[in-house]
Amino acid sequence: MSFVFRRSYRGPVKAVVFDWAGTTVDFGCCAPANVFVDLFNSHGIAVTSEQAREPMGIHKKDHIRILLKMEPIAAQWEKKTGARPTEKDVESLFAEFVPRQVETIAKHADIIPGALETIAAFRAKGIKIGSTTGYNGEMMAVLTPLAAKAGYTPDTMVSVSDVPEGRPSPWMALEAVKRMNVYPLEACVKVGDTPADIGEGLNAGMWSVGLVDHGNEVGLTAAEFAALSPEDRAAKCAKARQRLVSCGAHFVIDTIAQLPATIDEINCLLARGERP
Repeated sequence: MSFVFRRSYRGPVKAVVFDWAGTTVDFGCCAPANVFVDLFNSHGIAVTSEQAREPMGIHKKDHIRILLKMEPIAAQWEKKTGARPTEKDVESLFAEFVPRQVETIAKHADIIPGALETIAAFRAKGIKIGSTTGYNGEMMAVLTPLAAKAGYTPDTMVSVSDVPEGRPSPWMALEAVKRMNVYPLEACVKVGDTPADIGEGLNAGMWSVGLVDHGNEVGLTAAEFAALSPEDRAAKCAKARQRLVSCGAHFVIDTIAQLPATIDEINCLLARGERP
């Protein structure tokens, strides 16, 4: 009889890598969504919030590129300019987007309820805290000091401008754990609120956890979310949850405050020799 032996990590989670907008700050991921809508509207192109949120989490230039490929938007662009959108248009819009986003970030920098307590609980257990974002370095130069003033300073911050390619490629998540000197990858958890976040974690070989209530897929401010009827809230959250589940998330939870219990579940799976 032949036997095959495989090394199996049985220890606990060592690092959690968080997204920023919609995950740890900016309830509803409103800062980027609003800027995309306003940017296109300034050119006479109607873009809905739902359209603007569809590709959320990726490099903002790629985000603009995808929006311009959406037929309702591309058709408006052609009617307005006489030509289909080109790569030159992508570059031009991105150049306009950056200062608009930098200006808007400060208005949406509040820490999401439960985030500081969750992170403190992880630190008490020796878990390292990483972060990745679809914002570039110029944008994060505004956001990180505001978050620090409010009490949130991750062990490392990797922006999309630090790597060859943004989400769903794994490079930001891998760079984060490399900087923190954490391995193996099955001891790491990627947490975010978009399909791109889930893809980033899966492609990096990490556990991927999706967040619903305060994320981009629901896409409401804290006040708007609180004002929903129980029926509307349940419907919106169910739709958001299904999208994240369909992307392959290992776990999808309501809020960041529930994450410690999820990490406990992952620790149980690791102790049995399971991998993401």
